[in-house]
Formats: sequence, C-alpha cells, structure tokens
Amino acid sequence: MTDTDPQRQLAAALGRVASGLFILTARHGEAETGLLCSFVQQCSFQPPRISIAIKPDREVASWLTEGAGFILNILDDNQTDMVAHFGRGFRAGEPAFTDLDLKRSADNSPILSESLGYLDCRVVSRHGAGDHDLFIAQVVGGAMLNEGQPMVHVRKSGLHY
Repeated sequence: MTDTDPQRQLAAALGRVASGLFILTARHGEAETGLLCSFVQQCSFQPPRISIAIKPDREVASWLTEGAGFILNILDDNQTDMVAHFGRGFRAGEPAFTDLDLKRSADNSPILSESLGYLDCRVVSRHGAGDHDLFIAQVVGGAMLNEGQPMVHVRKSGLHY
C-alpha cells in the first residue's frame, strides 16, 4: 500500500475487520420493523450471548430495553436483495416486511423465512459506545432455516459503513 497518510491507513486497517450482515427484526406492541446490522459478535458461550451495536437514534434502539426480545436473522451470502431492502431503513410506522415471507417466534417477532438461520434474543444490557450503543443479548433460541454460507462484510474504511 503506497498511501502514507496515517488516518487513511488506520481507516483501511480497521475496515478489514470482517463482520457478517444481519437483519434485526423486532416487535413493539403492534409496531414491527427490521434493520440491517453489521456490528454483531458472539461474546459468551455460557450463557450464549451476542453483542450488537446500533446507533442510538434508530427507533428500534428505544424498543430494546432490558428483557425485550428481537430476532437476529443471519443472511446468506447471496441475499443482496435483503441488504438493499433493509439497508435504507424504515420510518416509524412504515411497513418493513411487505412481500416478504415470515415465520413468527413464540413472542410473535418476525423471522425472515428466506434467511440462512436466526437467533431469538433477549436484551441483557445496554452501554454507550461512542456513536453507537452496545447491546448485550442472551440467545434463547434459534435454528438454521436454509442451506448456504453466511454473508461476510469487509469495508474499505473502518470510519463509516
């Protein structure tokens, strides 16, 4: 690499921290939505837990109080249509699941039937983490739904999506 600017070097190196691409789906009363997430990582074996970072101004972040449930849908590596659909985000009250085949969890949260698999999660805690909030969630269930490989995301710059 010939670029000698330290900030660009840092951004390039940080962007090479690979992550998956996931769709978080949640229900709050009668409202439900979904959003594209890439800052997701398993963080505990016993109990099984994940961490997920979400911008605090996203509407769904206010839904994710301690004990609240959500579904983490694992995308297959060819589901770029889901990335496009959920990547733009949804305004409050805007339907997020039009023309998508859904299953429902025990608490009626939407599960994307076409996803590779899903994790049924409950929020344990929330922590400020810079421009995102970090949620720790216990995995209480989940299943593989289809065959395939998970989508992996590598960014050119670690300073923005």
